[in-house]
Amino acid sequence: MKEIKVLLVDDEEELVSTMAERLSLRGIDAHWSTSCEDALKRLESFQYDIAVLDVKIPKMSGIELKKEMEQRCARTKFIFLTGHGSEADFRAGTAEAGSEFYLVKPVGIEDLLQKMKELLEK
Repeated sequence: MKEIKVLLVDDEEELVSTMAERLSLRGIDAHWSTSCEDALKRLESFQYDIAVLDVKIPKMSGIELKKEMEQRCARTKFIFLTGHGSEADFRAGTAEAGSEFYLVKPVGIEDLLQKMKELLEK
């Protein structure tokens, strides 16, 4: 199996850096960012298989970031993270983004790995 490249974007640095470290320990090439601007800049150097995006990021929502990323790298697949509201609220808010893959914070690493596997198999 080829190495998977993942970009994690969340404004909570401790959360996103810890998730990246835990994925790296499992053989996944995980990068992280705490801003949309930095995440978009990383696309100049890397092609990601999966981007894990917080729904609520300052300056640009995760949904807006997804749309911008898709224009630059159409093959990237997405998982959204949310710490707010119910599952129904989340689905309503992300329906336009075309993503059925989401996780509610706090995210367990095994849950994230399972969603990543499902997404890559889809």
